[in-house]
Amino acid sequence: MILKSYQKQIIDDLALFLEKLKERRNIAEAFNAFWMLHPRTPITPSFGEAVEPYKNNVPNCPHVCIKVPTAGGKTFIAANALSAIFKELDPARPKIAVWLVPSNSILEQTIRNFSNPRHPYREQLNTDFANKVNVFDKRMLLQGAGFNTSSVRENMTLCILSFDSLRARKKEDRKVNEENGNLQSFAKDVGEEEISVMSVLRAFNPVVIVDESHNAESELSVEMLKNLNPSFILDLTATPRKNSNIISFTPAIELKKENMVKLPVIVYNHHKKEEVVSSALELRSKLESAAVEAEKSGAPYIRPIVLFQAEPKTKDDNATFECVKSMLLEKKIPEEQIKIKTADKNELQNVNLLSKDCPVRYIITVNALKEGWDCPFAYILASLADRSSSVDVEQILGRVLRLPNVRKNENVMLNMSYVFTASARFSETLDSIVKGLNRAGFSSSDYRQVELEKSVEPTEMPMNESIASMSLLNDSNGGSKEGEFDLSSILWNGDDSSLSPASVASVSDHGDAKSELQNQQSSIMAQIEHLAQKENEELEKRIEENRTSPVAPPEMEKQVKTYAIKSIFKDSASQIILPKFFMKGAVEGLHVDLFGIANTPFDKDMLLKNFPLRNADTNINFENVDVEMRSIDLDESQKDFTPTIFSVGKNQQAEITRWLSNIEDVERKRQKCAERLRDWIGNMYPIPDPDIIEYIRRVLSNFNDKDLNQMLNSQSTYAERIKQKINALAAEYIETEFDRTLDQDKIILRQHYRIADKLTLSSAGKPLPKTLHEKEENVNGFEETVINAVANLENVEFWTRNREKKDFCINGFINHYPDFIIKTKHGKIVMLETKGDHLDAEKKIKLGNLWASKAGNNYRYCLVYEHRKVDHAYTKDEFLATLKEW
Repeated sequence: MILKSYQKQIIDDLALFLEKLKERRNIAEAFNAFWMLHPRTPITPSFGEAVEPYKNNVPNCPHVCIKVPTAGGKTFIAANALSAIFKELDPARPKIAVWLVPSNSILEQTIRNFSNPRHPYREQLNTDFANKVNVFDKRMLLQGAGFNTSSVRENMTLCILSFDSLRARKKEDRKVNEENGNLQSFAKDVGEEEISVMSVLRAFNPVVIVDESHNAESELSVEMLKNLNPSFILDLTATPRKNSNIISFTPAIELKKENMVKLPVIVYNHHKKEEVVSSALELRSKLESAAVEAEKSGAPYIRPIVLFQAEPKTKDDNATFECVKSMLLEKKIPEEQIKIKTADKNELQNVNLLSKDCPVRYIITVNALKEGWDCPFAYILASLADRSSSVDVEQILGRVLRLPNVRKNENVMLNMSYVFTASARFSETLDSIVKGLNRAGFSSSDYRQVELEKSVEPTEMPMNESIASMSLLNDSNGGSKEGEFDLSSILWNGDDSSLSPASVASVSDHGDAKSELQNQQSSIMAQIEHLAQKENEELEKRIEENRTSPVAPPEMEKQVKTYAIKSIFKDSASQIILPKFFMKGAVEGLHVDLFGIANTPFDKDMLLKNFPLRNADTNINFENVDVEMRSIDLDESQKDFTPTIFSVGKNQQAEITRWLSNIEDVERKRQKCAERLRDWIGNMYPIPDPDIIEYIRRVLSNFNDKDLNQMLNSQSTYAERIKQKINALAAEYIETEFDRTLDQDKIILRQHYRIADKLTLSSAGKPLPKTLHEKEENVNGFEETVINAVANLENVEFWTRNREKKDFCINGFINHYPDFIIKTKHGKIVMLETKGDHLDAEKKIKLGNLWASKAGNNYRYCLVYEHRKVDHAYTKDEFLATLKEW
């Protein structure tokens, strides 16, 4: 299982924050510095103005949050995040993590997945931590089942617990705080008379993952986190609360672009509950027919499922789960296809809904599926609430949003989700669905609700106005804010003059009624299919535009001042679509279009699939390595007891290395040293972990006992030099493979990137002529000299600053962000990179010129020195003289 592009961005965001934390050694300063340098939305450096200050919820502990909508893969993201976090902590300390979840259903699911060695979550941990992973639940911790000091020190330890088990509200949950004789092996670690599960966890300063963290905001929950004495806290949620320190936003459109969700949502309001059932059955049948046909053509297996939301059993109503089941049975639905899932009755236990052998096609619930339940085959939510009230669907709407197999289907009907209701107050129903999208992490900027029409008689409004859709549409001004989902609601609320329940029940005896019902149902299906096709086309159009001109999430834009493109240049700039490199042919984890081209721009890591590291050169210079050992502890001299790096005395060094130094068998010592170095090096995705381990073993193969002891006293330096060597080997291999693949036309250029309509700047520059935006990022020194001269040339139309790791990238064997993008009045697009005469830039020159040669006659690349003469580069005077002619 490979990280999607937006998931990789989240991990990159986390890594940047950790980098700033290590650099600043102050949590609040690191948080502010992170947002100043955020790769997608850099902001003004005035502390507290552009982004809210860091909230010190748990003193002395970095506590940050990632926002990902429902179906965005939060658990897999966090599984990858653990490696990034532990990499920045002291590797000599035990790696122990506490994973907290809000409910028993999520608890059971999380434990099951991480305990399964074949599940992608566990596979990721095994890859990141060299197969040395132990997973514990509360029962195992209390019993000390494999949970002892030796295990914790030798493995990555993941403890999966519910909030309640640590809040200790119930007697059963207090056991984690009670003395426990099963944990005596931790006596030296705990240093307390009474040893309990909680005291052991506190002693090891665990990394804490808080799943659905919006459920852990109470004073009791914060106290729970403090009691764990954590070293780092990462919150996962679709709906962060006000006291969250958010470091990464993911807009809903990113999930659609990666085929993670079924959007748009088509909503149809019926007159009667019986009609809801009929429509749900007919649409499900149509979807399954489409899925069967798709499977014949090689698509993965899909069996569409309907979720029926029944009334609570306490209500005197004919739509309780028992009545709904009876209604389905009367319609000749086989009983084996129907399952009930309520708070008191769970017929889904131990049922694998994704199996081809599973017959289930209908699930009846009230709101027991509101969280912790995951089945991408759920396509239709049919709500049978009381007609006199709004429909309370928001609790389980997120259950129908996941797209099966994370793959777009040829039949667009299989790429959407559907909601059927029978409400007399349809506007309130839509409000409820909007709340459901809010709960799923689709913010108010991700959709727009058009003002609802007043109810009219059916004769005054055609049948096809009884549908609402939630999709990506143009706004009322004819434009659209990229990355946002709009809600367009067109309604029809008819009276009760249509078919009565009696006529529905007796259709087998009355041919005319049956014919009328069939015609009406056929009309409904036709309307749904028509709207679905229309909305899908519009959505795909907006997604494609977003691919070529991605924008920051709306939540970010609200926090910063933006600078728009000047109106005089808007039309001209809109015509620029800069080409980027794309890979032809199958790429692991990526889909290809009809032309066999990957749907995501080329990334140099794509070429590392066959990187022969195991057999690569191991000649590394370890001379002049000083003894380097550090510890990370709380600095009592700081007001907030900031985690700080301290030097480690010789006595402490000896204590840490003694157990290895005493190993007489050199081969065993070499193996242990290799494991220590692997821990220091950390994850080097996509290079496989076994290849790194084998390479380290080969590096150490000629080390004698004295060499190994020397390495033990300088582990970080040795690890860093090995990592540098691996990176150098990988870079050399990538460049060779890029040249070969480009020459074979397996890497091509295609138009992709649009210049941002708005900028958010870390430091706005002084006024200069012909800037594309109202303001550009600050330039100085040689850059300013060159671009000022460029701006004063008669044939230059405009220029814009191209920011490092934020704007356009020439994505080749290195990622190169030229300093400026220039457009001339003759239509030439010039990529300008300036360099001081003392700096080498051969690889940038090579890649830039390769890009320009492939891009076509309207594109130029120029690397400019002030006076230095370099092949295929320019001096400043040569460049200005040449630019005048373009």
